[in-house]
Amino acid sequence: MADWLENPRNENSPLAGLKVLELARVLAGPWAGQILADLGADVIKVESPEGDNTRIWGPPWVEHGGETTSAYYHACNRGKRGIVADFRDEADLARVAELAAGADVVLENFKPGGLAKFGLDYETLAKANPALVYCSITGFGQDGPRRNEPGYDFVVQAMSGFMALTGEPDGDPMKMGVSISDLSCGLWAANAVQAALLMRYRTGKGQWIDMSLLDSSVALLANQAMSYLTTGENPPRMGNAHAQVSAYGVFPTSDGKVVLAPANDALFRKLLTLLERTDLLEDERYATNASRVANRAEVDGMIAEATSSWSREALLDACAKAGIPAGPINELDEVFADPQVKARGLQLDIDGMPSVRSPFVFSDAELAIRKASPAKGQDDLSG
Repeated sequence: MADWLENPRNENSPLAGLKVLELARVLAGPWAGQILADLGADVIKVESPEGDNTRIWGPPWVEHGGETTSAYYHACNRGKRGIVADFRDEADLARVAELAAGADVVLENFKPGGLAKFGLDYETLAKANPALVYCSITGFGQDGPRRNEPGYDFVVQAMSGFMALTGEPDGDPMKMGVSISDLSCGLWAANAVQAALLMRYRTGKGQWIDMSLLDSSVALLANQAMSYLTTGENPPRMGNAHAQVSAYGVFPTSDGKVVLAPANDALFRKLLTLLERTDLLEDERYATNASRVANRAEVDGMIAEATSSWSREALLDACAKAGIPAGPINELDEVFADPQVKARGLQLDIDGMPSVRSPFVFSDAELAIRKASPAKGQDDLSG
């Protein structure tokens, strides 16, 4: 077993003592690695001499650790240590293999078979380390007709149905404002890694995890997938409307728009009372969710007419007091100024580097968010 590069243990974190070797770049793999690092794992990020592609994905740029790198890079590499290894160099390759021999987890997002020529594939590494949990992240998985195609978030958002479901009914299909296919795959991968580690606790054996962006995205279709599978019909793009719930959408006020989500009959009746439309409480068009969905245009028009005379803050305050789900449509400066976001400590400063806290809150453990993303090659590969 390799001696693991010297690092303080995060003893009160859930994954304290877990050793993770990250052979990944861009987003899905590093996102999974950052989640594990936040939970206390010791994650060593291995970069080529050229560095992770996202280091130059700017602007905006960040000056930190003697480097100028993109903010994007720092969004998904917090809490790790970093080394540089050239897989074409025998000494570097041997050191990475040695680190893998001492690791609990390897994360990689090379194309299928891409690491076999370096002896860093699961089959080779598992011979020296049978307990290894090895997680491969690709665009389309280790088998199937598209296995060798490169996986990019935008392409997968299009292929998975996300874009067909996103946007206004009479507008173009739209991608989401974040790389949801990459991010969801990283989340699924971190979950799968921990499940495999629990299984290893029972069996003593590691295993190979095959994660793909396309699989992860299709799995997120949730109720929309069930709508198609049940009816055989493609769900339409509905803008901000909900396919199965009414009223549920964006409504005007005298000084801005708000989201209202009275997603059951009792909440809708509260909203009618708040909007002084008690005359509609016995109207069959508004009595049940099914009837409101059937009369969506009338429902939305009635609410919009009523809310337009309110100020945004007055309506949101009244909804909060009445227990009706509602919220402002915030720009990011408003998000991070929100009292709830502040109370939950979601904005971090790590050695002068801004960041966003992982959303885990434990009663008897703490996150291990103590260091910013590594500068390229900041930790010594020799040993």
